[in-house]
Amino acid sequence: MAINWFKYSSPTTFYGLAGKMIPWFAVSAAILFAIGLYIGFVVAPVDAQQGEFYRIIFIHVPASMMSMFLYMVMAAYAALGLVFNTRLSGMMASALAPTGALFTLISLWTGALWGKPMWGTWWMWDARMTSELILLFLYLGFIALHASIDDSRRADRAAALLAIVGSVNVPIIYFSVKWWNTLHQGATIKFTGTSMQIAMQQAMFTMLLACWLYSIAVVLARVRSIILSRERNTVWINELPEVKQ
Repeated sequence: MAINWFKYSSPTTFYGLAGKMIPWFAVSAAILFAIGLYIGFVVAPVDAQQGEFYRIIFIHVPASMMSMFLYMVMAAYAALGLVFNTRLSGMMASALAPTGALFTLISLWTGALWGKPMWGTWWMWDARMTSELILLFLYLGFIALHASIDDSRRADRAAALLAIVGSVNVPIIYFSVKWWNTLHQGATIKFTGTSMQIAMQQAMFTMLLACWLYSIAVVLARVRSIILSRERNTVWINELPEVKQ
């Protein structure tokens, strides 16, 4: 029997589905975080050139990848809401922004921790570092702009325009090491061939998957809160067991 997934495009039906999915993603993320950190900080060997300092990459690289990925997902939802005027799309974009901002902040913070022993400085106006900082400002700008407008639908549309325009920054971050002379080296850390020891690959992939599952769990929880807030005057919200309590 085929499942009609389009019915979950409504906040009414999506609210219940999200509630059922959150525990699965949250528990899976916690388990994978524990495994990934253990492999990365205990099992993986010491790097011949960077010593123990390199282990920060098991947090830095997944966070950096998620910061870009979540922005593109946020912009996609924002665009869907803007074009098709769908309520849930705007809610999803709003729910994604804080998590994306968190990963961007972690990326910048761990990058500074890694950069100090490797490059001798906490910060340089390197092309990739600067564009990643701009990404953080875009996330914060999206959140601030949305919060500054009382009408949620108008806020969705205004923030969507910012998200869509700001999406041009993501390929700039990704290709910055190719387009400009930066402190960041090219893709010497690869997931194929012999460029990365097997335990390092396992730690990296596990942490990336954990970040992905964590993002889903947190975003689903946040969008449920947004739905409760925006739909608070509707009959179906007032009939929910958690609301009646």
